[in-house]
Amino acid sequence: MKSPDPTMATPRSGPASDVIRPMRSDALRNRERLLVAAAQVFEEKGLEASVADVACAAGVGMGTLYRHFPSKEALVEALVSDVLEATIALAREASARPDGTGLEHFLHESSAYHAEHLGCLPKLWITDHHLVRTARELIAGLLADAQAHGRVRLDLRSTDISLALWSIRGVLETAGSNAPEARQRHVDLLIAGMRPTGTELAHRPLSQSQIDRILAKREAAQARPDRVSR
Repeated sequence: MKSPDPTMATPRSGPASDVIRPMRSDALRNRERLLVAAAQVFEEKGLEASVADVACAAGVGMGTLYRHFPSKEALVEALVSDVLEATIALAREASARPDGTGLEHFLHESSAYHAEHLGCLPKLWITDHHLVRTARELIAGLLADAQAHGRVRLDLRSTDISLALWSIRGVLETAGSNAPEARQRHVDLLIAGMRPTGTELAHRPLSQSQIDRILAKREAAQARPDRVSR
């Protein structure tokens, strides 16, 4: 990483403390090592693992960890944000497909990516985060495009895709890396069930407010003090 030009670091006005300096290359490396280690530790031990476990896996001291992430919650949030940003990038890539196959492509690609980031899946969709809202909007667009091309049933709603993602998470967490074909087959089955038919679904879809209430209750349960390790 090229060092910043020191002549560019002084503002034309205002106190020096207002200057936002770029992170040093060694600090960036440490931050990335911590995130990689956190993904590994949380996958192996769950979110109950301590930040000491993460620091040990990253090969850094606790002081270094806390300089980057002042709390375990901040570390988990950073990890979740990274995964959400990658998921959004996959959805945007899928939206460029011209034949209405973007939703199918996204379900396969995002599930493969999430299979490599199992540690933060319990927190991935249950936070009121602007990245979650962006992901939902993109996924809704993929659904609308698939419906416009006649690839999926017209009575599907975006909340149905939320439920599909929950079910994929369940398969990923259960099968893990032991049976990757389980994830692939499950996504195939989900897509097959979305195909248009002459029969309407018997039950109404969940509303977004119902989804939000379910996720809020789950997030509150996961935030209980007895589940937090430092």
